[in-house]
Amino acid sequence: MIYVDADACPVKAEAEAVATRLGVKTFLVCNGGLRPSANPLVETVFVSDGPDVADMWIAERAKTGDVVVTGDIPLAARCVEAGARVIRHNGEALTAANIGNVLATRDLMTDLRAADPFRQGGGKGFTKADRSRFLDALDRAVRAAQGDVR
Repeated sequence: MIYVDADACPVKAEAEAVATRLGVKTFLVCNGGLRPSANPLVETVFVSDGPDVADMWIAERAKTGDVVVTGDIPLAARCVEAGARVIRHNGEALTAANIGNVLATRDLMTDLRAADPFRQGGGKGFTKADRSRFLDALDRAVRAAQGDVR
């Protein structure tokens, strides 16, 4: 399975394309605002409003053999712990080897922004290169995950 944390996800169409090509069931999980896909492999899951409801839905289901697409670091950590493979929107794989550092950096940046309201940097924009890296990374992750359950 592929689980996509679909709220504000810039690569939903790419995830659907990979899922279709590889024949993998995919769940686009969101609080609303998405048009359901006509693709029989893609199911749009609408969860109730509330903080982290979509994250909880994904975390309760993700396991070894699954791939999760998210930019949410705490969700990624829970999914990695459950044995799922996790890919960020820019193609970066989050693994047991790097999730601790990524969580620590996230927490540090949160603290820095809280301490200095002028330090709110918008970060880099999402590029074609990011989209290309994501497609390649998701394809590799799904193929590897399929081997995890065999």
